[in-house]
Formats: sequence, structure tokens, C-alpha cells
Amino acid sequence: MARYTGPRVRVSRRIGFNVFENRKGDKALQDRPYPPGENGRKRVRETDYGTQLKEKQKVRYMYGVLEKQFRNYYKEATRMPGITGENLLILLESRLDNVIYRAGFASTRPQARQLVSHRHFKLNGKFVDVPSHKVKPGDVIEIKDVSKDLIIIQHTIDTGQDNVIPSWLDVDNKKKSVKINAEPSRGDASSQIEEQLIVELYSK
Repeated sequence: MARYTGPRVRVSRRIGFNVFENRKGDKALQDRPYPPGENGRKRVRETDYGTQLKEKQKVRYMYGVLEKQFRNYYKEATRMPGITGENLLILLESRLDNVIYRAGFASTRPQARQLVSHRHFKLNGKFVDVPSHKVKPGDVIEIKDVSKDLIIIQHTIDTGQDNVIPSWLDVDNKKKSVKINAEPSRGDASSQIEEQLIVELYSK
């Protein structure tokens, strides 16, 4: 299963955003808020294309999607009714690994992806190990019985009590399950994403 395995802090510094949602990324951006490399401190005027490309890379790394897969998501978004940029984010939010993260069963999306890949979850009573699986309203996700006592999952639940659960998810921490009540909306994705820049990039 393809995934990014390169240096994560360097990516976050280059983009200027902690795309992997880890503590190292936060600390690196605080200590060195400029791109890596010997020319990182130099102020270089960014072109419109560079800004658009950086935004696409930011979203791609945030959701753990490789280039070809991201392009396929964009093509699917253009075929859907509505605004293409918003459709793209709705498709990404509907990924199974993202739902696990949003439900508070994983502290980061990469961690959620790993948990799904290792078959710790069941979807509608069946084991699933595809992080990119698209969920739909009515779906029920459960942690399999032998994994309910995993320290990494319980710790995330215990330390994430203040996390805001999206309204389109119905989470039961006792049963360690989540039901999809509705499709996500644009407001459920990060407000720091400028999806119009991605649309402009692909429209060239």
C-alpha cells in the first residue's frame, strides 16, 4: 500500500503548515518558521503557481494521499454537482481513516491509517483494511473486540475529551463505535484550506 515515508518535518517546514499533525512539526515550525535548506531564510517572491501548488501539496499530505490518487479525487469532484473545491474536500473527509481520526480514535490521520491497515476496525460488521474506503450515511464503524483495549486507542480517547466531534458523526466511546449520520460538509474540513487555489491549479 503506497504512502509517504519521507522526512515529515521538512515537508511541514517547506509548506509552512504542520500537515502531519505531530508535535515535532509544531515545534519545528516554532523554532524554524522558514523552509529547510541553506536558502530557506531568504525571502523569495512566490508566484501564483507556487502558491497553488503549495496548497495542493498541503491538502495532499494532510489526508495522506499520493499524487495520482489526489488527481482522481479531483476528477471525481468535477463530476459531482456543486462546487468542485468543496466536493473535493467532502470526498477527502469521507475517507475511512479520516473518520477514525475525526471520531477521536486516533490522534493523527497517519495513526488512523495505520490502525485501519492493521485491521483493527470493522465496517458494517465486516473487517476492512483500506484507509481510503469511502463511508456513507448509515455506515457503522466499530473497533474489533480484541482491539478495544489497545492502549494507543484508549489513550487517545481519554486525552481527547475536549475534541469537537463533527455533527455528521455519532460517536459512542463506551462501545468504541461511530455511526455516519450524514455526509460531511465544507465546514467540517479545516478552515485553513483554500480549496479554490487547487481548482485554479488543475484548471490551467
